[in-house]
Amino acid sequence: MTTSKIALVTGGSRGIGRDIALSLARKGTDVILTYRSKHAEAESVVAQVKALGRQAAALPLNAADTGSFDAFYGQLASVLKNTFDADHLDFLINNAGTTLDSFIDVATLTEAQFDEMYDIHLKGVFFLTQKALPVLNNGGRIINLSSIAARISYPGNSAYSIMKGGVDVFTRNLALELGPRGITVNTLAPGAVFGGSTMPDTPQMRDYAAQIAALGRIAVPDDIGGIAAFLCSEEARWINGQRIEATGGVGL
Repeated sequence: MTTSKIALVTGGSRGIGRDIALSLARKGTDVILTYRSKHAEAESVVAQVKALGRQAAALPLNAADTGSFDAFYGQLASVLKNTFDADHLDFLINNAGTTLDSFIDVATLTEAQFDEMYDIHLKGVFFLTQKALPVLNNGGRIINLSSIAARISYPGNSAYSIMKGGVDVFTRNLALELGPRGITVNTLAPGAVFGGSTMPDTPQMRDYAAQIAALGRIAVPDDIGGIAAFLCSEEARWINGQRIEATGGVGL
């Protein structure tokens, strides 16, 4: 059996997920990443991880479709055995997500749009994690991606903010429940991140994000991935049930 640590990174084909996968690989971790539709991009990340000397694989996953999770974990078990000579994971990073195409006020948000946010950002995270627990090693790590939107309100962002606030609460409760297994659970909460992420990306949004950050610039995925890798490190073993905000100093 392999002695290398293995991470599952959802939504790992681009943006923050891609940088998390590469940051973990640089620290000696093997990576399984998921993608929804961008197979070529996912395989490119796999190649980059392998170029760093680590093993890697990519699996399709719709993180909003809880009915597909049993089949996904069946595929995962096969990949663990055949590619990694393993039967367990060490790290789960719940990164997959989406945003609406534009900010929508409460008065006009539809139930379908609300459900879209709920399915992928809260329900999907809960049940994908639940089904991961039997294959997660004791002493492992879970990192849930949240957002500054769970702390600071923005007009037209209510549904997304609600779900990310729920992730923060889920993290604290899960950390308490998994403590006896030595598994830490933390939330990583970025602000606006540009460059391959799912958020709307316009010159106006970039200008606004730079203006409200104390560091005076926008964030890119490379600002976030290393934090997730640190939370998976031995040095972070005593950080548990926490919300780590990475915004460059927004809302100080």
